[in-house]
Amino acid sequence: MSDIADLTAKTYEITRLIPHGRVTSYGHIAKLAGYPKYSRHVGNALKALPPNTDIPWQRVINSKGLISPRADLGLGVARQKDRLENEGIQVDTLVGNGGEKVDLRLFGWFPESLDEVDQVDQ
Repeated sequence: MSDIADLTAKTYEITRLIPHGRVTSYGHIAKLAGYPKYSRHVGNALKALPPNTDIPWQRVINSKGLISPRADLGLGVARQKDRLENEGIQVDTLVGNGGEKVDLRLFGWFPESLDEVDQVDQ
């Protein structure tokens, strides 16, 4: 399996582990997958998911807590915001630039390793 195929598979596996009502960053998924410099690929892998996927893509945001903008006139950001709010995650609209932000201190999920996740889940 190529590194990119491996990272894509791990991206989906790790994204499924993010608990309901929590978020993490593209970079943290890349780190947990063993590819710490590949956060952009994590975003591309999630972007490639089909619309009816069961992978909770909405729980992945950028390292500043912002929902990453897309080239779709804000429709994707609005859809992601709605999904997060339906999970009880507070999403604040920033004054000025209109960005959508989640407080990572309150809603962040940042285990040090996948071993830590396995221990918590057992």
